[in-house]
Amino acid sequence: MRILLSNDDGYFAPGLESLANALASLAAITVVAPERDRSGASNSLTLDRPLTLRRAGNGFYFVNGTPTDCVHLAVTGMLDEQPDMVVSGINLGANMGDDTIYSGTVAAATEGYLLGVPAIAVSLAGKTGKNFATAASVAVKLVQRFARGDIGEPVLLNVNVPDIPENEVKGIRVTRLGRRHKAEPVVKSKTPRDEVVYWVGAAGEAADAGEGTDFHAVAEGYVSVTPLQIDLTHLAQMRTVEAWLKQ
Repeated sequence: MRILLSNDDGYFAPGLESLANALASLAAITVVAPERDRSGASNSLTLDRPLTLRRAGNGFYFVNGTPTDCVHLAVTGMLDEQPDMVVSGINLGANMGDDTIYSGTVAAATEGYLLGVPAIAVSLAGKTGKNFATAASVAVKLVQRFARGDIGEPVLLNVNVPDIPENEVKGIRVTRLGRRHKAEPVVKSKTPRDEVVYWVGAAGEAADAGEGTDFHAVAEGYVSVTPLQIDLTHLAQMRTVEAWLKQ
């Protein structure tokens, strides 16, 4: 089995190292990750300059681009054979609800999915990163399950793991994405040169976090597994728009 690993926290991130170490006994691992933290990069591709691919002392490859660049470069140009899976992570911090739109972690997995490779994005839903081992163990179990037999159709899974010891995890739930309130306002400040600058505010609290959502599962101590799709077409609204255009 061949697995391509990537992330959005950078090739030096402890979550990526933990994931690589955990999966090394199951598959041939190739790591291609951004050269720096690209959190929030979403599905952006670098089209205005060439990309460079370098190798770190630990054997990880790193690219001067986005998470999407990393997976695209690896699958379409670097690797001699297409990987059997793309696994992105382990992200430090949750990627639930609306987060998935902005997440570079999810974007790396999404690029694999778009290129025809089953993909999993794994995030540790906490701010301290105390239990990467728990998330790595969950990733191992999911890869082992896939190795026993794939789902039978293209798959993109968004996985969020509570930041707790593995023996405290209650199980795994298949969930839908929740929703957040709107983000906090931007933070305005000044540079030493008296220039006004703005910092993007924090994400809002969960608005739709009821039973069945990723937010609810993680809060209850369960691993959340959400199947994602890429079709953004609002099918139910097509007739409404057609009627509106004819007015």
